[in-house]
Amino acid sequence: MKTSVTGIFLLILLSVAPQAVMAERGTTQSYPAAAGEKLVNGVANAATGFVELPKNVILTSQQDGAAYGLTVGFLTGILHAVGRTVIGALDAVTFLIPTQPAVNPHYIWQDFNRETSYGSQ
Repeated sequence: MKTSVTGIFLLILLSVAPQAVMAERGTTQSYPAAAGEKLVNGVANAATGFVELPKNVILTSQQDGAAYGLTVGFLTGILHAVGRTVIGALDAVTFLIPTQPAVNPHYIWQDFNRETSYGSQ
C-alpha cells in the first residue's frame, strides 16, 4: 500500500511540475518545444564542455598576458569545462522539466569572447 501511494504521489508530481515551471517562466513556447530545447542544449553542452579549456586560455591570455593565460586560464578552463559538462548532463537528464539554461552563454559557440557564467541572468 505504501509503495502505491508513493507511486501515485510521484506520478502527480511529475505531471504537474512541467506546467508549473512553464507558468513560472511566463513563456508562450509549447511544452514539447521547451523540453526539446533543454534536451538539445544539455547534450550540446555535455559534448562540448571540453572547449572551455582553450577558450579560457585564449581569453585570459588576451586580457592578462600569455603566462597568466597558460596558468590561471588553464585552471579556470578546467573548472568551466567540468561545470559546463556536468550542467549539460543534468539538463539532458531532466529535460522533461523545462527550465532556463543555467550556463551563459547557452552554447559554447555563442559569444565566444565572453567568459562563461552560471545561474539565471
